[in-house]
Amino acid sequence: MRDLILDLDTGVDDSIALAYAALSPEVNLLGVTGTFGNVTTDAGARNALAVLEMMGRTDVPVFEGAYHSLDTESFSPHDVSIRIHGSNGTGNVEFPAAKRPVEKESAVDFLIRMMRSNENLTIVTTGPSTNLASVLLKAPDLSSWKGKVVIMGGALTVRGNVSHFAEANISQDSEAAKMVFESGLDVTMIGLDVTMRSRLRRSDADEWRSTGTKAGKDFAAMLEHYIDNTIGGDDTYVHDPSAVICAIHPEYFRLLDLPMTVELYGPDRGRTIGDELRILEKEPKTRAAVDVDSSRVEAELRIIADYFRSI
Repeated sequence: MRDLILDLDTGVDDSIALAYAALSPEVNLLGVTGTFGNVTTDAGARNALAVLEMMGRTDVPVFEGAYHSLDTESFSPHDVSIRIHGSNGTGNVEFPAAKRPVEKESAVDFLIRMMRSNENLTIVTTGPSTNLASVLLKAPDLSSWKGKVVIMGGALTVRGNVSHFAEANISQDSEAAKMVFESGLDVTMIGLDVTMRSRLRRSDADEWRSTGTKAGKDFAAMLEHYIDNTIGGDDTYVHDPSAVICAIHPEYFRLLDLPMTVELYGPDRGRTIGDELRILEKEPKTRAAVDVDSSRVEAELRIIADYFRSI
């Protein structure tokens, strides 16, 4: 069983990733830390609490983290995020409000505490890397931490989705992502190179709805909104769940060892790329996924339908 913390900007695909992690018998989910991105940090934390309650996992604590990037003083969701994830982050579907609040401890302090006590931990971040970068700024000794980080973000072999080069999560806080990639932490990048190869389909939404449960119906409506506002047609990408699945089953992915960095200046700001200053490193701590067995990733998500049928 893998000890996980999920660092989420809880929109639609984050909600599906969280549901998967909360239900998987292979995951010991120790907590959820919230950040900005698809929605504001407080809205994302409320969504995470609601999803956990829907999955019967009220034992998992939720913490609020960064409210904006390292180089800004405020944040508002971008128009494209509102279109894709809805104004509330869950495809404009109103999930039942959770009966418990977020924790009083900050996400950064929780992460520091857990990293200091557990080197078998994996942190999966599916939003901007600001919380992890803030950990490194507050506790720089943790750059030698022996645990693992899996980031949903970036694009190495394909174009970005907010610019020719940049992917959304990296673009939201490029300075933070650069700091994490260059920190010495063990980091796996699950970028658009692989997340666009796996799909969730309208047939998945139909199956969730056919269970007759409120959770199944709500998740189905949320997924349909996401499909309509991403690719359209019959399917959509499996962005954030791919990162969680890689944390448990890296064998589903082909990983390229590469010392990674992030460009900060010019038209390629936000680009994730090999660092030419460290290119001769014999055993780089960072790697990027360049291929995936999509059928196995998609099969992992069957656990969600199975749960909806069981409640």
